[in-house]
Amino acid sequence: MSFLIGIIVGIFGGLVGLGGGVVMVPLTVFAFKLVQKEAHGTSLVAVVFTGITGAIAYASKGTVDYFAAGLLAGTAIFTARAGARYCHALPEWKLKRFFGGFLVLVSLALILKPLLAFSPDPLEGWSRVAALLTIGVISGFLSGLLGIGGGAFMVPAMVLVVGMSQHLAQGSSLLCMIPAGAVGAYTHWGLGNVAKPLLPGLIGGILIGASLGGITANLLPETILRFVFAVVLIWTGIQYMRFPAPSPP
Repeated sequence: MSFLIGIIVGIFGGLVGLGGGVVMVPLTVFAFKLVQKEAHGTSLVAVVFTGITGAIAYASKGTVDYFAAGLLAGTAIFTARAGARYCHALPEWKLKRFFGGFLVLVSLALILKPLLAFSPDPLEGWSRVAALLTIGVISGFLSGLLGIGGGAFMVPAMVLVVGMSQHLAQGSSLLCMIPAGAVGAYTHWGLGNVAKPLLPGLIGGILIGASLGGITANLLPETILRFVFAVVLIWTGIQYMRFPAPSPP
């Protein structure tokens, strides 16, 4: 079962440039009855391997911006640790609902991007550097907090704010989530929030699935890939918005 989940997560992650945590967390909770914190920690360990395999597939087609990925990762590795500790210490259901609504709005903006009069020209120079650093700070915190690779925020931000193409944003996001996810995973590991027996199956499936997803993504036109990404993000946002509040004592 863990191997099958790994394949599904890998294909999903490689295709839309996400670590797969948005799929892995609910699947592992449902299939293995993990508590939410365990699902987040286990997901972040597996996300690292989605990033490695997916980034290789995108890099083979030249759709990775190494400089941008370095800036994003350089800030995300610090805030990912803070996010993981915040997840361990405090309930996060309100933030998840807010984040879900944000994802739905961003997804609609991605779909309507060709029609928007304010669609930006690609940023250059110091403004581009500042935007990427800010995106990295926010993405890293969300990665550690929610057990995701951070791409759910990072990719649309790079497309809508920095002005990257969808392919380049997804490839750069996958590369960035390797160090950022590793820091969050290390913190969760130390806190005992990782279901270690599931890792061999998850990682084995991810290595296969992420390669297939990344290769498929590079074959799709820009508009279709952006639409697929937005639809997945809308589904993700709805799931977060439905996250239940704790029962009253």
